[in-house]
Amino acid sequence: MPQVAKYDTTGNQVGEIDLADSVFNEKINEHVVHQVVNAQLAAMRRGTASTKTRGEVSGGGRKPWRQKGTGRARHGSIRSPLWVGGGTVFGPKPRDYTQRVPKKVKRLALRSILTDKLKNNNLIILDELDFDQPKTKQMVELLTNLNLADKKVLIIIPEKDANIYLSARNIPGVKTLVVDALNAYDLLNNDYIIMVKDAVQKVEEVLAK
Repeated sequence: MPQVAKYDTTGNQVGEIDLADSVFNEKINEHVVHQVVNAQLAAMRRGTASTKTRGEVSGGGRKPWRQKGTGRARHGSIRSPLWVGGGTVFGPKPRDYTQRVPKKVKRLALRSILTDKLKNNNLIILDELDFDQPKTKQMVELLTNLNLADKKVLIIIPEKDANIYLSARNIPGVKTLVVDALNAYDLLNNDYIIMVKDAVQKVEEVLAK
């Protein structure tokens, strides 16, 4: 069972916390992580790109010239893909890029990433995080105390907290997520993870095997 230091908002260690082996000591599966992140990025695609086929472009209702006797190649429509202004062959059409990924695979990917972050000392546990009001300056001080200023940081909190979210919103490279919204892309896309102690318990409940 991994034991990691627990810090307060001033950056001082206030104890240690035991992390569950089933979540933070997983065998890292890079293939699964790659699969889940690819699926997540694919789901972000709008899939609204569209081109017109020869049946959808305007014009071309009549045959441009008679079939024989002109000495020119035979054509049936000026909107053929061979003509300028004609339709597009095999062009993109609106579609859904969503890839189905089983829940067990998603959870395995999350456990793999959290284990990797822990092993590389990129996971920081906070004893508590509570702001009386939205205060960006207070959040900047917290990051400075933890030596994370100018780093890409993901803050994981147990439940929605408007004060914390608004305090971090305008800081470049800082993002706040509740445990329910935890995903592989955001975990990988940030160098460091700050996780509140109460969020650790919820993560272990959700991701336990």
